[in-house]
Amino acid sequence: MIGAQAMQVTPSTIDEYIDGFKPEIQAVLRKFRATVRKSAPAAQEKISYRIPCFAQDGVLVYFAAFKYHIGLFPPVKGDAKLMRAVSKYTGPKGNLKFPLDEPIPYTLIARIVKARVRENRERTK
Repeated sequence: MIGAQAMQVTPSTIDEYIDGFKPEIQAVLRKFRATVRKSAPAAQEKISYRIPCFAQDGVLVYFAAFKYHIGLFPPVKGDAKLMRAVSKYTGPKGNLKFPLDEPIPYTLIARIVKARVRENRERTK
């Protein structure tokens, strides 16, 4: 990871995490965060494993900035249509990598978060 993570600083808030990066990465992270927030307005924000996390009935998503991409965790599973849509971004362990030199697919990220909200809701019933 780059920015705050490279300095071995553990942020206590998502704002602190984002502030540890260059302005151009901060802009991407802020929009990423806003996309998740809009898709899951009841979710709680926190730092877990030193990266941003959104939780609602369990973990929804984690995201993190790396040198060449933004990572989104955990892997997408259980929805064949969504899995096909994210296949271009799937890394070796199933986690998603959104390259920083390409437009970030915020609409797709919103779909992922909404699917995770549904999954978590179903699991806790």
